Amino acid sequence: MQRGMKNEGDLNRIKRIIAWYNMIPNLIWSILNLTPISIYCFTLLNYKTFCIFLTASLIPIFLKNSFLDKLQIGKTIKIYKQLGVQLINKVAQNGVIINNLIKRKFPDHKVVTSKKSSVAGLITRTYIFEKFHLILFLFFSLTIIYAFLKSHWGWACIILLTNIAYNIYPNLLQQYIRLKLILFGKKLK
Repeated sequence: MQRGMKNEGDLNRIKRIIAWYNMIPNLIWSILNLTPISIYCFTLLNYKTFCIFLTASLIPIFLKNSFLDKLQIGKTIKIYKQLGVQLINKVAQNGVIINNLIKRKFPDHKVVTSKKSSVAGLITRTYIFEKFHLILFLFFSLTIIYAFLKSHWGWACIILLTNIAYNIYPNLLQQYIRLKLILFGKKLK
């Protein structure tokens, strides 16, 4: 086997390690940001309202990627940098810290290769993640409105802050990553 080439067993081992590394920030962010809304929903939101909010929040599943492109706030990465999105990219799953840890263990590993299919696959993943966080954004937003209407001011503010951290910034991150991938893809042509 040539130097740098990996067999299927090595590739599977690398994939498992990457999944474990990415699980850590995912778990931390999820616990921090889903705990408040979970407590609120289980203690102060009635079941029927919960079901209505959940159903209404599923609408983004049916959105086309072209619609998500219209939601993009910038055509360049400049606005995203001004909003601090690259800082979120450092601590997110598949982010800078995780990729640096993986690079230390597997120096030849590349997140993005020069294959167009690699770039296209990662762009597709950004749309999936964006839809996921858009679903949660809608659910959080409906819950915030409900909390305000019920005069649960503290809960409304906490859920608002977690909505920004867990849904708005991750969606901006997906847009940022997509722009960077598109720029990278143009360099391949």
